[in-house]
Amino acid sequence: MTLEAADVHTINDWMTMGVFAGLIVLFLHRSMATAEPKDHLWQYLPPALGCAVANYIGNQGLGIWAGILLLAVIGYILIVLKPFDQTS
Repeated sequence: MTLEAADVHTINDWMTMGVFAGLIVLFLHRSMATAEPKDHLWQYLPPALGCAVANYIGNQGLGIWAGILLLAVIGYILIVLKPFDQTS
Protein backbone atom coordinates (compact mmCIF):
# COMPACT_ATOMS: atom_id res chain seq x y z
CA MET A 1 0.00 0.00 0.00
CA THR A 2 1.38 3.37 -0.97
CA LEU A 3 1.02 6.53 1.03
CA GLU A 4 -1.37 7.90 -1.58
CA ALA A 5 -3.77 4.98 -1.06
CA ALA A 6 -3.95 5.73 2.66
CA ASP A 7 -4.79 9.42 2.24
CA VAL A 8 -8.00 10.72 3.72
CA HIS A 9 -9.46 12.77 0.89
CA THR A 10 -13.19 12.17 0.55
CA ILE A 11 -16.12 13.32 2.62
CA ASN A 12 -16.86 9.66 3.30
CA ASP A 13 -13.44 9.25 4.89
CA TRP A 14 -13.98 12.21 7.20
CA MET A 15 -17.54 11.31 8.14
CA THR A 16 -16.81 7.67 8.91
CA MET A 17 -13.70 8.63 10.88
CA GLY A 18 -15.77 11.09 12.92
CA VAL A 19 -18.47 8.54 13.73
CA PHE A 20 -15.87 5.87 14.52
CA ALA A 21 -13.95 8.28 16.76
CA GLY A 22 -17.16 9.05 18.64
CA LEU A 23 -17.78 5.32 19.03
CA ILE A 24 -14.29 4.87 20.46
CA VAL A 25 -14.79 7.73 22.92
CA LEU A 26 -18.13 6.25 24.02
CA PHE A 27 -16.53 2.83 24.54
CA LEU A 28 -13.58 4.23 26.50
CA HIS A 29 -15.83 6.45 28.62
CA ARG A 30 -18.06 3.54 29.54
CA SER A 31 -15.14 1.19 30.18
CA MET A 32 -13.75 3.64 32.75
CA ALA A 33 -17.06 4.08 34.60
CA THR A 34 -17.33 2.65 38.09
CA ALA A 35 -20.92 1.48 37.60
CA GLU A 36 -21.77 -1.89 36.09
CA PRO A 37 -21.87 -1.49 32.29
CA LYS A 38 -25.26 -1.77 30.61
CA ASP A 39 -23.79 -2.65 27.24
CA HIS A 40 -21.55 -5.44 26.02
CA LEU A 41 -18.43 -5.39 23.90
CA TRP A 42 -20.13 -7.20 20.99
CA GLN A 43 -22.65 -4.34 20.69
CA TYR A 44 -19.87 -2.09 19.39
CA LEU A 45 -19.02 -4.44 16.51
CA PRO A 46 -21.98 -3.66 14.17
CA PRO A 47 -21.40 0.12 14.10
CA ALA A 48 -17.63 -0.35 13.72
CA LEU A 49 -18.14 -2.68 10.76
CA GLY A 50 -20.80 -0.33 9.40
CA CYS A 51 -18.30 2.54 9.42
CA ALA A 52 -15.75 0.42 7.55
CA VAL A 53 -18.27 -0.70 4.92
CA ALA A 54 -19.70 2.82 4.52
CA ASN A 55 -16.21 4.18 3.95
CA TYR A 56 -15.42 1.45 1.42
CA ILE A 57 -18.57 1.84 -0.63
CA GLY A 58 -18.25 5.63 -0.47
CA ASN A 59 -14.75 5.38 -1.90
CA GLN A 60 -16.12 3.16 -4.67
CA GLY A 61 -18.33 6.03 -5.85
CA LEU A 62 -21.57 5.00 -4.16
CA GLY A 63 -21.84 8.06 -1.93
CA ILE A 64 -25.62 7.93 -1.50
CA TRP A 65 -25.52 4.33 -0.25
CA ALA A 66 -22.59 5.15 2.03
CA GLY A 67 -24.57 8.06 3.50
CA ILE A 68 -27.61 5.85 4.08
CA LEU A 69 -25.46 3.21 5.77
CA LEU A 70 -23.76 5.84 7.93
CA LEU A 71 -27.18 7.16 9.02
CA ALA A 72 -28.13 3.59 9.93
CA VAL A 73 -24.94 3.29 11.98
CA ILE A 74 -25.73 6.53 13.81
CA GLY A 75 -29.27 5.28 14.43
CA TYR A 76 -27.91 2.03 15.86
CA ILE A 77 -25.58 3.95 18.17
CA LEU A 78 -28.40 6.20 19.38
CA ILE A 79 -30.95 3.39 19.87
CA VAL A 80 -28.82 0.48 21.10
CA LEU A 81 -25.85 2.10 22.82
CA LYS A 82 -27.77 5.18 24.07
CA PRO A 83 -24.88 7.65 24.38
CA PHE A 84 -27.11 10.37 25.85
CA ASP A 85 -28.88 8.15 28.39
CA GLN A 86 -29.26 10.31 31.51
CA THR A 87 -30.64 7.58 33.81
CA SER A 88 -27.22 6.38 35.01
